[in-house]
Amino acid sequence: MSSSIPSLCRECGTHFNATLEDQRCNACASPRLISHPELDSLSIAHIDCDAFFASVEKRDNQELKNKPVIVGGGKRGVVAACCYIARIKGVHSAMPMYRALKACPDAVVVKPSRGKYSEVGRQIKGIMRDTTPLVESLSIDEAFLDLSGTEKLHGGSPAATLVKLIKRIEDEIGVTASVGLSYNKFLAKTASDLDKPRGFVVIGEAEVLDFLGPRPVGSIWGVGKSLRSKLERDGLRTISQLREMVEDELIKRYGVIGKRLSRLSHGIDSRIVEPGSKAKSISTETTFSDDIQDLETLLHRLWPLCEKVTKQLKTKNLAARTITMKLKTSGFRSLTRSRTLSQPTQLAEVIYQEAKILLVPEVNGTPYRLIGIGTSQFADPEFADQADFLDDSIDTFAKVEGAMESVREKFGDPAILKGRTLLNN
Repeated sequence: MSSSIPSLCRECGTHFNATLEDQRCNACASPRLISHPELDSLSIAHIDCDAFFASVEKRDNQELKNKPVIVGGGKRGVVAACCYIARIKGVHSAMPMYRALKACPDAVVVKPSRGKYSEVGRQIKGIMRDTTPLVESLSIDEAFLDLSGTEKLHGGSPAATLVKLIKRIEDEIGVTASVGLSYNKFLAKTASDLDKPRGFVVIGEAEVLDFLGPRPVGSIWGVGKSLRSKLERDGLRTISQLREMVEDELIKRYGVIGKRLSRLSHGIDSRIVEPGSKAKSISTETTFSDDIQDLETLLHRLWPLCEKVTKQLKTKNLAARTITMKLKTSGFRSLTRSRTLSQPTQLAEVIYQEAKILLVPEVNGTPYRLIGIGTSQFADPEFADQADFLDDSIDTFAKVEGAMESVREKFGDPAILKGRTLLNN
């Protein structure tokens, strides 16, 4: 006699115990079943909308429904987002527009409408918070949810509640989303990427080592290209190979990130879902007593601001993806320029180097009365500064700033300064 396992129908929400032979819901005959031995005991979820920008555009223009859609700029721009039809033809986010149109010449290109996407994102987050107060927003269209203790409130397991939640998003908002359900954030986010669009993937504790083992090290959330290359050069290509290394050896080889790699390779992630509104930006600026128009002096004034912003990031336990530089001319005209990093940072040197790239083109003889630096698009600092900036330079930056912080903790901020700061005095 076949054993049965907990199952849910994604169409009608019926919960029943299914056997291996059961391919359809016993209530509505839908084939969209979720079956897993731990289905009723897991409560940490990651929800990610499917091709969000493109899905909103298709929702608002039914003529686009069955067409490849690219959201982006002109021929010299890049792809901000694309639908799954376009993805099948080789288009992906951040691809230059000319290459995207070459891969998919029949695509419909739609100019981004950030305000509209933000409003839809707020509506989706509102539905999530109706379900549980423990919602941790990651971006405009994705979030972690902790549904622990919601069984009585919603009359069913967290998995059953998630089925209702996703259906409500589809019915009320008109876009689809994919769900990852597990016992921690790392595995929930991993699961949500496995079966898009409209996916619902469950990863339980009993299977985690077997599930993670054959996966490439680059599939670990937060492992960038540089770190992945370094791990692969060292013969660590799969998570199972990573798991065979003792934690102390990984820390010795790769620094602080080694500890996280060891724990995630075993499916261990102790981070909790943290709701609440964190700061949207952290910035600081300085007004000059006399206008400045030469690059060297502006850079001297820029560095202390980068250190100040970094200190605030670390105090608030944040890392930033977007760096914004602000200038104000002698005629009080404001100018801002931004860059978004491939990974978040907490390092003053990284912020300074990125701001320098933004500043140089603006030094053209114009006298400036103010310079400022800002950071935004925050992320978990655990995933910051992972040797993806200027190859291995990131390790040097981190060690230098760590040493400076140690000295300052003992003797005060003026005890140790970089040369570019001294030139500013």
